[in-house]
Amino acid sequence: MKITRIARIAVFVLLVLPVGRLAAQTPPANPGAPEMKPAQTLPVPAPKEEFSVTDHTIRLGGQIIPYKATAGLTLLKNDAGEPTGLMYSVAYTRSDVKDPSRRPISFFYNGGPGSASLWLHMGAFGPRRPVTTDGVFTPPAPYELVDNTESLLDKTDMVFIDAMNTGFSRPVGKGQPKDFTGIDEDAQAFAQFILTYVTRNDRWNSPKFLMGESYGTFRSAVLGNLLQSRHSMHLNGIVLISSVLDLSTLNFTPGDDRSYILYLPSYAAVAWYHKALPDRPAELAPFLDRARTFAAGEYAAALFKGAKLTEAEKTAVARKMAAFTGLSPDYLVKSDLRVSLMHFNAELLRSRGLTSGRIDARFTGYTRDLLTESAQGDPEGPAVGGAFTALLNAYTRNELKFGQDKTYRNNSYGFGEWNWKRLPQGRMGGVSYDRMEPGSPNVMEDLVEAMVTNPRLYVQVENGYYDMATPFFATEYTMDHLGLPSDLKDRLTLNYYPAGHMMYLQDESRVALHDNIARFVDKAVRR
Repeated sequence: MKITRIARIAVFVLLVLPVGRLAAQTPPANPGAPEMKPAQTLPVPAPKEEFSVTDHTIRLGGQIIPYKATAGLTLLKNDAGEPTGLMYSVAYTRSDVKDPSRRPISFFYNGGPGSASLWLHMGAFGPRRPVTTDGVFTPPAPYELVDNTESLLDKTDMVFIDAMNTGFSRPVGKGQPKDFTGIDEDAQAFAQFILTYVTRNDRWNSPKFLMGESYGTFRSAVLGNLLQSRHSMHLNGIVLISSVLDLSTLNFTPGDDRSYILYLPSYAAVAWYHKALPDRPAELAPFLDRARTFAAGEYAAALFKGAKLTEAEKTAVARKMAAFTGLSPDYLVKSDLRVSLMHFNAELLRSRGLTSGRIDARFTGYTRDLLTESAQGDPEGPAVGGAFTALLNAYTRNELKFGQDKTYRNNSYGFGEWNWKRLPQGRMGGVSYDRMEPGSPNVMEDLVEAMVTNPRLYVQVENGYYDMATPFFATEYTMDHLGLPSDLKDRLTLNYYPAGHMMYLQDESRVALHDNIARFVDKAVRR
């Protein structure tokens, strides 16, 4: 549009002259001047899907496997058919299979909530992985990217999905962050993606698996129930990696002593690893069995007494706790026998000037304030984050040929508050909650509903002994309290690794993780 001379004068007056003098110095309107029309808003282009397909090979277990990698954005829509989001995924499908419709397919995602899937994708099961230094800080670039000989491509096709506003996933059109940032909202988005993928790629008759890590296990319970109960998509298996289904087991809530009890065996494992015990046993597993017994027995009984516990009793329990945790009896007495995770991580290695990690307590970092009562960060993140971020970005653009002009987000920082309340209908199945009072989110019933609805659904739980984000004893407690019918108990198995939350960072554990899940896939597919 051309700007008239009068319009130029008006812009000059607005920018230059003081507001108080404007009315007196503005010339009268010229009746003969052409009428200025408001600027027209250009139509916003409709969101479009994008995909890049590349061909590759990898040697796994002595065989060369050809596969296609499909990186792209899948459009999500609301009930009115309006675009709400573009969800990013990378799919790896074996290309020498005669009938892909019968080959197993697995959907992977990480947790947070608000984490992209780069950790499982690049660290555990995808065909390429970064080389990191086990248990200590990985030096800065240049990093090394190698073929992942523990990829699950030998057993199943794989689709790695990034939650909305992570990776390249973004709300579009009518979509708003709040449409995706919640327990049920998130599950609905993943369900729509999976339904779209399965339909487009003729995978309805394929054996199907969900494999999530951390909050991804929480998601899997809701998502699995939703897919089966609402969409009649029955699953063969769910793998829960570093699991949490009941968030109250991780919260050190005043008046609820369960977290102190459920964390104690993990404290024992970490103290054993760092050689911080006064009389360190030679073997870890028997030591942890004793820690479990003490935590659920004498320690739980002492905490249950509350204010009725005598000073003599407290001192006696503190001495026994010290033998398991590596903390001094005096510190334990002063803490009233209740040591939260952040306090433990700061105190355990204080004499060495170190803080132990949360995601993987084998990692340590320098403690800048030796008087601090609580850990001031998690050394595991910086130790491996640089390598994963750099190589994910390089790999995506150089080998997958996608995202050259896009920004990949590891996390959805600033994505908004997560809605921890369930939608009015409660679970996604046919049963609604009969109570809605506030409390810690818990999706145990979702998993039970999924397993009862589909009695051939297998569930496998992978636990790291040095995982302080989702401690193994808390997971055992949860699984023991699912209330499954006795005939279904053999559908649930637990495995353990001498590693942390991301057990695949440790080479031997990554091999064991692959082998355990490979056997699980075979078992869940076998009729």
